[in-house]
Amino acid sequence: MPLENTELQFTPLYNKHMERGARMVPFSGWNMPVQYTGILQEHMHTREKASVFDISHMGEFFLKGSSVYKDVDRLVTCRLDDVADGRCRYGFLLNEQGCVIDDMIIFRISSFEFMIVVNAGTLEKDREWICKNISSGTEFTDRSVATAKIDIQGPLSPVVMDSVMPGSGISGLKRFNFRHLTWNGIELLVSATGYTGEKGYEIFLPVEEAAGLWDAFLAIEDVEPAGLGARDSLRLEKGFSLYGHDIDESHTPLESGLERFVYLEKDFIGKGSLLERKERGFGRILTGFVCAGRRSAREKFMVKIDNKISGVVTSGVFSPCLKKGIGLCYIDKKIPVEGQDVILTDGRVEIEAVTKKPPFV
Repeated sequence: MPLENTELQFTPLYNKHMERGARMVPFSGWNMPVQYTGILQEHMHTREKASVFDISHMGEFFLKGSSVYKDVDRLVTCRLDDVADGRCRYGFLLNEQGCVIDDMIIFRISSFEFMIVVNAGTLEKDREWICKNISSGTEFTDRSVATAKIDIQGPLSPVVMDSVMPGSGISGLKRFNFRHLTWNGIELLVSATGYTGEKGYEIFLPVEEAAGLWDAFLAIEDVEPAGLGARDSLRLEKGFSLYGHDIDESHTPLESGLERFVYLEKDFIGKGSLLERKERGFGRILTGFVCAGRRSAREKFMVKIDNKISGVVTSGVFSPCLKKGIGLCYIDKKIPVEGQDVILTDGRVEIEAVTKKPPFV
């Protein structure tokens, strides 16, 4: 989420964005490109060809040592005992109340070393929480400042990777796997986790080398840059949650429809409270909506049924693929998560919609 009254940080690709005429906006304390040619064009280009995104604002934590597996396993909600070296998994950091401190991807480098990729807006509190809850046998290193992250997303991304990194075989990387490789003498970590729902790759590399890789991608005819605007509409079409909007420290992953990323057969911080909340039941649960027309509700719009407020919108956007407004909302648990006619309103505008469980595309 944008931060007020904070000196903005700049990614190593800031000058590249300005050369392309990007519109820059504050986001999680960073000056980030929201669009270049336009959100709709960038969105469809990603769905049909391939786009490159600057995601260097994300944080990268490295943990290693004799007790690292035990510590990380206790910190995160997802199952780790079946994750092999070179694989990664999506999960959550929970507080003692069972609510979400952050969502993240955990990379198992070896049984003695893990990398955790965290959101920029929660980096400091994540670091504090993790350091507070690891043992003396685990060494923690924050490499966020030294690490850039460039994502190439879209159906043509395997062809692009083969063109930029010939002979590496990286285009065959399976989803939620990662590999270390060398490109032009530069050490890279390449993963295939994605936030757009398309085939794609995420490249972690030293900040001083980011511009060279960015230029190499954009030298490919079918590759164009895309900003945070398209990233948001792409993730919403797939129903992916955004921290600070759809998930936060006021909600558990269970009421947010993300129980599949919580492995209740192990112990983790917040599990006891999570189970207690589950036993009591949740007042509201997260689902999606599709609007009758092109206009979409925005965050904090109320969800009304029979003139009664029955929920709140957390994310909303125009879907370039559906040509309709879509979004996510918390609704009273007694309301059907799919097929319920609702009115979305901010008190002035009223938008007809129907609840629908994501993904939308």
